[in-house]
Amino acid sequence: MKIGLHIADFTYPSGPKGLADDLTRIAATAEEEGFARVSVMDHVWQIGVLGPPEHEMLEAYTTLGYLAARTERVELLAWVTAVSYRRPGMLAKIVSTLDVLSKGRAWLGLGAAWNEDEATGLGLDFPSLGERFERLEETLQICLQMWSEDDGPYAGRHYRLARTLNQPQPLQEPRPRILVGGGGERKTLRLVAQYADGSNLFGDVDRVRHLLEVLDGHCEAVGRDYDEIEKTAMGRLDPSDLDGLKADLRRLAGLGVEEYHGMVPDASGLENLRLLGREIIPFAAELEAARTA
Repeated sequence: MKIGLHIADFTYPSGPKGLADDLTRIAATAEEEGFARVSVMDHVWQIGVLGPPEHEMLEAYTTLGYLAARTERVELLAWVTAVSYRRPGMLAKIVSTLDVLSKGRAWLGLGAAWNEDEATGLGLDFPSLGERFERLEETLQICLQMWSEDDGPYAGRHYRLARTLNQPQPLQEPRPRILVGGGGERKTLRLVAQYADGSNLFGDVDRVRHLLEVLDGHCEAVGRDYDEIEKTAMGRLDPSDLDGLKADLRRLAGLGVEEYHGMVPDASGLENLRLLGREIIPFAAELEAARTA
C-alpha cells in the first residue's frame, strides 16, 4: 500500500512570506520519507471543515508546478480538480505541462465541484449538479482525446473544440493517469469504471467495501477489468494513534485498497511527517507485499 500526502492547509506560523519555503520543506520531507504522492486541493477559499474562508489558500496548479520544481519522485495531482473552474481544453494543456515539467509525475484528479460559495464569490462557473456531471464526462472525453493521436474536433453538449491539438504531449505512456474523486454510486463510480485509472473513496471500512462492490458492478456493466483501477482511500494520517491507523490500513488493504491518502496534522512542523515515514510507510509497504505475494 502506498501512502500519499494531501496538503489542504496553507496557514502556517511563518505566514504568507514563508509559504514557499514551508511548502518546499513539507514536500521535500515527504519525498525523503517515502510518501508516494503529494496533492493539493482545488479550492480558492479555505473550506469550512479546516478553517474560515479567509485563511490562506493557494491556486492548485500554480502550486503543483512549484512543487514539481522542488521534488524529484513524488507524483503530483490536484485532489480533485473542480470540473467547472477551467475549460477542459485548457485543463488538458495544464496537466500536460505539469507532466512534462515534472518529468512524468502528473495525475489528473477530477471531480464535479461542490463549493458554490467560492465559485460565486469569484465569478467561477457553477452550473447545476446534473450539468456539472455532464461536463465532468465531457471533460474526461476531451482530455483522453487530447492525450491521443486524434487532434480532430470534439463536439459535445457543453463543449466544442475545433481542433484538439496538444503539443508537447505528456511524457507518461500512454498518458497521465486519471483519478475521479467521490463515491457517488450512480454517476461518479460509473465514470470511474468507464474512464479512470483510480478511484477515491471516503468513509469507514464497511462503506469502502460497499463502494468497491458498486464499482465492480459498474466495471462489469461497461466491460472494464475491475483490477485495472487503482483503489485509493482518503482519510487522516494522524500519528497520535499509530496502532489505530495501522489497524485501519490493514483492514483497507484487505479490501484491495492500494493507496491511502490524507492530511497530516502540523505538517509544516515536519516531525509528524518523519514519524509517519518511520512507522507507517514501512508498515504499508509490508501490507502491499503481503497482498501481492
